[in-house]
Amino acid sequence: MIEKAGFGGGCHWCTEAVFASLRGVERVEQGWIAPAGEEVECFSEAVIVYFDPAKIPLDILVEIHLHTHNATSDHSMRGKYRSAVYIFTKEQHEEVEAILRQKVLLFDTPLVTGVYPFGAFRPNSEKYQNYYAKNPQKPFCQRYIEPKLRMLLEEYQRNVLCRRLKDLFREASLKVREESRSITEDFDETLEDGLDAL
Repeated sequence: MIEKAGFGGGCHWCTEAVFASLRGVERVEQGWIAPAGEEVECFSEAVIVYFDPAKIPLDILVEIHLHTHNATSDHSMRGKYRSAVYIFTKEQHEEVEAILRQKVLLFDTPLVTGVYPFGAFRPNSEKYQNYYAKNPQKPFCQRYIEPKLRMLLEEYQRNVLCRRLKDLFREASLKVREESRSITEDFDETLEDGLDAL
C-alpha cells in the first residue's frame, strides 16, 4: 500500500531530486506546503513523497532527509525553507516523532526539524518539475544537487536507483562538455572576426 509524507528543508529542486532517486518512491510532487491551521504566508518549499513502506520505510526517508539539508541550522531563511516532515495521519505523527528522537543521535547539534500536520499544497509550474532530471548540467544542479546525490550513492546505495543516477551524471558531464565546446567555438569565431577586422 502506498503512503505519503511531505518533506521540506532546502530548495525543493534538491529535495525532489533526492527522493526521486530512491527505490520504493513511486512519485514526488514538488512545490510548497503549508501546515494545517497556519496562514497562507506559511507556505514553504517542500515535496510530497509517495512511497511503498515495504520497499523503503519512513525511518530511512526521514534519515535521508535529515542528511540532505541543513537540519541543525535555524538560519534566517527558515521561513522559505522550513526544516519539516509533514504528516497525514496521527499514527504517522507519532512514528516521525519517535524517528526524530532516534536520529538526533546522528548529529552533533540539536535538530531544528519539526513535525507538522499537512495543510495545503501548491505545485510548482511544470517547467520546474523534475528539475534535476531535465537539467543535470545546469550550474545550480552541478553545485547543489549532484553532491547530495553522490552522497546517496555512497551512504545509501541499497536504497538508491544507482543506474538512474549514474546515467544522469553521465548525461550531465556530456552536456557540460558540449556547452563548453560551443562556448569555445563561439569565442574562436568572435576572435577570428575581430582579427579579420584589424
